[in-house]
This record gives sequence, structure tokens and C-alpha cells, in this order.
Amino acid sequence: MPIASPIDRQTSKARELAGSLALAPGANTALARELLTEEARALVALLHRELESERQTLLAERTQRQARWDAGALPGYLDRNSPAVTGDWRVAPVPQELRRRRVEITGPVNDAKMVLNMLGRNEQGHRADTAMLDFEDSMKPTWPNVLDGIRNVKEAVAGTLRFVKPAAAGEPEKVYAIDPDDHAVPMVRVRGLHLDESNARIGGRSVSGGLFDFALTMVHTARERVAAGRTPIYYIPKVEHYREARWWNRLFELTQAALGLDVGTLRATFLIETLPAAFQMEEILYEVRDHAAGLNVGRWDKIFSDIKVLGRHADRVMADRASIGLERPWMRSYALRLIQICHRRGAFALGGMAAFTPGRTAELRQHQTAKVVADKQLEASMGHDGCWVSHPYFIGPALSAFRHDHQLDVRHEDLDPWPELLPERTPPHTLGGLRTNIRVGIGYLEGWNRGIGCVAWDDLMEDLATLEISRAQTWQWLHHDLRLDDGTTVDVALVRRLFAEELETILDEVDAAGLPQDFANERKRAFVRAKEDAESIFTERDLRPFLTTESELA
Repeated sequence: MPIASPIDRQTSKARELAGSLALAPGANTALARELLTEEARALVALLHRELESERQTLLAERTQRQARWDAGALPGYLDRNSPAVTGDWRVAPVPQELRRRRVEITGPVNDAKMVLNMLGRNEQGHRADTAMLDFEDSMKPTWPNVLDGIRNVKEAVAGTLRFVKPAAAGEPEKVYAIDPDDHAVPMVRVRGLHLDESNARIGGRSVSGGLFDFALTMVHTARERVAAGRTPIYYIPKVEHYREARWWNRLFELTQAALGLDVGTLRATFLIETLPAAFQMEEILYEVRDHAAGLNVGRWDKIFSDIKVLGRHADRVMADRASIGLERPWMRSYALRLIQICHRRGAFALGGMAAFTPGRTAELRQHQTAKVVADKQLEASMGHDGCWVSHPYFIGPALSAFRHDHQLDVRHEDLDPWPELLPERTPPHTLGGLRTNIRVGIGYLEGWNRGIGCVAWDDLMEDLATLEISRAQTWQWLHHDLRLDDGTTVDVALVRRLFAEELETILDEVDAAGLPQDFANERKRAFVRAKEDAESIFTERDLRPFLTTESELA
């Protein structure tokens, strides 16, 4: 039975709550008025009132912990005799539609065509089992992007999502539409605890971006999915402590009650993509056990977190980002521990991302496919229940590695439940690795400046997570005056020289692309600006915790 609803949508109190939500100048668009119904506004206001103070406390605790780590402390395991660790508990039964998650595809939720491509079949006839429609690392949080994302989720669930490509250059108009009888199960990844939605304010304070995404998508889709015998499904990113998972669970409970849904109606997968969370997997899962679908090995963000958390520890300076994979002992132990805990508790254990975008030649695509298959075969052999891809082209190769609906029977009971999870200082540290970081910085910031949160760059899909790795690693190498494997010392002068050289290379590539001159000049100006922005951020004296913690004002 649902718990007592904290609001009655017909009362004057609900109208008062709805009226307390104020939009920034320029944010009161027609789409905003359509999506921010009185019920939606009241729910956001209720959740903000109930949860914002605790969110700020949790964010302050993050800062305090980082200060201790910067002073020399190390993260580690908590009480090994707590109920979360020793108790005989399991997560609530996983709904049938989430019992096959062999391949999950992800991309920005605001792009209707990308959403349709994620939900549908690719040119080879393959379809992902599930699609994570992302408000976070692959979407820049501008107000139009957020609103378009909410609308796309609403229409995807309703089975009405369409995208029309206008006729151009002699090509006829093309209409893309969801097949209501054949599509991947939609899931929504909301923004992390640290991100504010600057365009929605209550009492002069921005509301939580993740709270906003969650409340609006639940208002517009949850009851419809339940009525159709389906489940509202979410992904939760960037958790650093089990008390943060408790905050999210309270958000779930309050929202379900306000919408008249039973507690436990929705399901959520939590990304274990921070170093502190890697030590608290079981405690996190315990806090959300009534709503948990599983945990995910968020490999890219985990590397960023490893660097950030231990950034001032000279004995743990991370190697080139491209060299950090599951073959590294601490990464392998982290993934195996997640599988061990999830399967013991009845939850699914999802693997990481294949970040390739299809190369331009058949030879390159063949090489990429072989690497995807090898990576996914490794994940499957470890016991993961599924994996991620960033492009529909690689769905088939990834599916070939996962031959069962799930692998919940893989328990790893012989493994040490308390393995070493702290990264080690190991080679390589190369000039090529530093160049890659800098080149990614320029390429990503060029897209970011255009309002894009993920860019196809050098045959990879670079999102905010990979930008953060590149930024944090460059800072760490600078901070420690790292001597590279060839003897070169990393200093600001070297970083600035590489930025100038990589920009020239990129400008030459624009010239070689044969673009119309006006367009080529515009592209070059955009890359010059991106280089200036990236260089400024990469050479900051102090490492900022995230590229940004606020959405862009309308």
C-alpha cells in the first residue's frame, strides 16, 4: 500500500507549493509551461522543502572528506559488522522487464533522433535490451536541453516520439518514429547530487538538478507505465556515500507517495563510479534495497574519481588514461567485488562502456569491433550481467559476448570480500598520453560551447566523464611536476606548448576536410575559443571538483 501522501493535489497547500517555484528570466517558455504543470511544480517544491537541507549537508561532507584526503588520509572500508554487511537481506525482486540487460545503450536524452536510435533497431537488425536516456554526462544542462529531454521521455513512454529530418540537398523528408511494439526498455539517468538546476528556484535557491529531472519525468510517465504493467526505471550517478543513497531512497519514497504509487514501484540502478563508493557498495545497495535493480561498474568516472580523490598523493599518480582498464588490479578487484555483492543480494551487476564510434574505413571498423568483442567477452567472463555501448553500430558485437539473459548464479564466493581498491602509481606516463588529454579538452569544449554534452572525437564518444579524466590527470601531473617516461618534466610551459600544437593540428584537419570556406572559418574560430577555454581550465592552480555544478541560465 502507498504511504500517506504528504500533499493533496487538490488543496490550497498544493497550489501554494506550486506557486513557490520561480523560473529564471528567459526560462518561462511555452514548453516550460507545458511541462511544469501545477502538479509538477508542487512536487518539485515539496521535494525541495523536504530534502534540500540534507543535500547541502551531504555536499558539505564531500568537501570535508576531500580535505582529509588532500591532507594525506585514504578512503577505506566502513564497519564490517554492520547490518548492511552481515544481515540476511536481498533487494526487492527485479521486475521481469529488467531481467535481461545484456546490452544497454546510452546517449543524451535531449536529442530526439538519438533517443529513437537508442530505442530502435540498428541497420543490422540488432536492438539493445535497455536504453539509458541521459540527463547527465552526455547532455550539457542547458534549459532547452533539459526541457527537450523531459518531453522526449514523456513521448517515448507514450509511444508517440517522432523526429522529422527535413528535405534537403535533393533528399526527401524522412520521419523517424518509435515502434511501440519493438523497442528497448527506457531508463532515465538523472543529474547527480552536486548539480543545481539554476533555472528553477525556490526561496532564491536553485533546486537540485537530479531532483528536478526525477520529479518531472515521474509526473509525466510513472502512472502511465504502471497502468501498462511496466516499471519506472532510473539510473543514479556520482554517489559517494551510503548516506547519499539514503537521500535518493527518500526522494523515491516521497515521490511515489505524492503520485499515489506504492513504495517500491520504481527501480533504480546506482552507478558505482567514485572511489569512496567502491568501498561502500554493499551499504549503498542496502539503503536502496526496496528500489534497487542493480549496480553499475562506471569505469570512466571511477578513473576520474581515483585521480581527484588521491590527486595530492605523490605515490598514486595515475598512468595514461588509455592504459587504465580492467587488467589493472584495483580496477579488476572493484568490478569483481561489485559482481560478488550484487549477485549475493539478488541485484544485477552491469559492466562498463564501449566508447567507440564507427570508423570511416572498413579496416578501422573491423579493428574497433574486435576490441569491443574482446572487452565484452572479458566482462562476461567475469560475471557481469550486461554492458554499455555508446553507438548502435556496436550492439551486435556486444550482444555476442553475453549469451545468457543474466549471470546471477556467478557469486565469486571464493574471492576476498575486502580487496585492495586503491590505485597504484604505475607506468606509463607519456607525452602521447598528455597530448591525448589536451586534444580531448579542445574537442570536448568545442562541443560544450555549442550546447553539446558528448562529441564524436577521434573515433571515440567523448562525454563529460572523459573530459574530467583528461582535465584531472593533466592537473595531477602538473601538481607533482611529473617526470614522464622519456624524462620530460610536466610543467605549465609544456602544457601550453602542447595546447598550441594540438590546436594547429586540429585547424589543419579542418582545412583538409574540404568544408565550404565560411563554415571552415567558423569551425576554426570555435576551436580557437575551445582551446583557450580548455587551457585555462587545465592549468588552474586548484582542481575544481567538477567542470561545473550549475546548469546554464536560459
